[in-house]
Amino acid sequence: MNETISLGEISISVTRKDVKNVHLSVHPPDGHVTLVAPTATRLDVARAYAISKLGWIHQQQSALKNQARETPRGFVERESHYVWGRRYLLQLVESDTKPKVTLDHKRMTLMWSFTKWLT
Repeated sequence: MNETISLGEISISVTRKDVKNVHLSVHPPDGHVTLVAPTATRLDVARAYAISKLGWIHQQQSALKNQARETPRGFVERESHYVWGRRYLLQLVESDTKPKVTLDHKRMTLMWSFTKWLT
């Protein structure tokens, strides 16, 4: 049974389970908050607990927001990609055939159609 508690701009998803203690979590990458409470816990008690931990929630969310993220791959020629623990240099080949990937000794060849990616 999922319920939601709103504390200003923070929305907390409350789940009641057969547990002994309350578990409050802030999940990456966007910092959404979940609270797992014992089945007999009233919603106003869970809300009071969440209010008491509001400083900790803000601290965790700001830490997640400031955390360095890996930039997404751009699929640039001679970019390194790892497959099964080995490094391959990317080679792009534009063709009108079905997309496919082949692995050579040191190269990963990606055959693709640019026009099909636009639609």
